[in-house]
Amino acid sequence: MKPITVLIVDDSALIRKLYSDLLHDAQDINVIGVAVNAQDAREKIKQMNPDVLTLDIEMPGMDGLSFLEKIMSLRPMPVIMISTLTQKGAGETLRALELGAVDYISKPTGAHSPDTLQHLREELISKIQMAVRANLKSHSNAGRQKKTVLPFLPAGGRSRHIIAIGSSTGGVEALRDIFMMLPANCPPIVIAQHMPEQFTPSFAARLHSISQVDVSEAKQGARLMQGYAYLAPGNQHLKIIRRGSEYICQLEESPLVSGHRPSVDVLFHSVAQAAGSQAVGVILTGMGKDGAAGLLKMRENGAYTIGQNENSCVVYGMPKAAMMLGAVQAEFPLLEIPAQLLAYCEKEKAGKHAV
Repeated sequence: MKPITVLIVDDSALIRKLYSDLLHDAQDINVIGVAVNAQDAREKIKQMNPDVLTLDIEMPGMDGLSFLEKIMSLRPMPVIMISTLTQKGAGETLRALELGAVDYISKPTGAHSPDTLQHLREELISKIQMAVRANLKSHSNAGRQKKTVLPFLPAGGRSRHIIAIGSSTGGVEALRDIFMMLPANCPPIVIAQHMPEQFTPSFAARLHSISQVDVSEAKQGARLMQGYAYLAPGNQHLKIIRRGSEYICQLEESPLVSGHRPSVDVLFHSVAQAAGSQAVGVILTGMGKDGAAGLLKMRENGAYTIGQNENSCVVYGMPKAAMMLGAVQAEFPLLEIPAQLLAYCEKEKAGKHAV
């Protein structure tokens, strides 16, 4: 099997050497070169034709975001961004994902313990292996299609449903596209997106700015309300509990589930228990299988369950795992999902648990 060829682009000699050393003995990955800036990278991409690019956001001259935009318009290829775990880094990384980067890795800081280096190596290898298989067309196809806000006309003017969404790799763009189409009176939405705690405040604000829905990070004890969406904070599990006729957010820093915190499985299991048939579950693009078991529990408890179809996913991992488990009732292209879930919430008879 031909190894995956990688070009590392970073102005830091230390980072270039660190990543090259970490990938040196990876069996199916070959670092074919390093570049110190955008101009150097441009020439080496032409010469070497790498399968995957790791790209630093902050570089002298042309920054990583500007270079990424040129790459994705002239020669689309799988790109993994190297970002900092800061507020500025969060905004830049989210913008990179919107421009077409497949994923990101946080730049290591301070002393590198053996455990830290091993974790970084494993993350780097898994994301390179994923990136080379990513569906780049899904990003460009969704980006070109016009998105209009959909109407929502629930019986009596109020919805008794809640919508639970889980996503990972590719989820930043997928959620953006979905929220651009949701109306201000949509059912309450809870979201688990795999993302570090330094990034989730910026992501919630970004979704809020492009949507008619009021989007924020979930807060302990917050009551779910129509027209609002609640994003699980990074490094915390989000659960939904029922208190009388209301649904309430509950945050926990309990152990990782399916390798994640927040975990989609944790959210979906809680929604299955709290809302039963009054819930809609949506599993979007992502690597791995987090959410599959939880979505199955939602379906078993009477919820309507939707999966993003393969052609529109950046990575058809989580939806595929859910489909193979029997958790998904119907698959749809990304941009059809908002209409499908709103139509279900309009037509389905309201149950006894009000929101």
